[in-house]
Amino acid sequence: MQVNSINPIPSVPGSSMNKVEKSGTTFADVMNEALNQVNNLQIESSKMTDSFINGESDNIHSVIMAGAKADLALQMTLQVRNKVMDAYKEVMNMQI
Repeated sequence: MQVNSINPIPSVPGSSMNKVEKSGTTFADVMNEALNQVNNLQIESSKMTDSFINGESDNIHSVIMAGAKADLALQMTLQVRNKVMDAYKEVMNMQI
């Protein structure tokens, strides 16, 4: 029985992987950008909440939506972090 070599998967035109390879963006850069976006959502939510509390705004709907968006972004970031840590632990536990 002969084992054939595995051919590489052809890249899909316009895929995000092609953009990353061409731009030289690293995983750390992508994660830092995502964390900055989550931080900006948290800051925006805090400002809108303060504005509502001080009576400068009466649109409770936008305040609640901003808070929910910031919370969802934070929860997603935590789940990504958990998955990355699990993958790291798996790699560290591999026998060479």
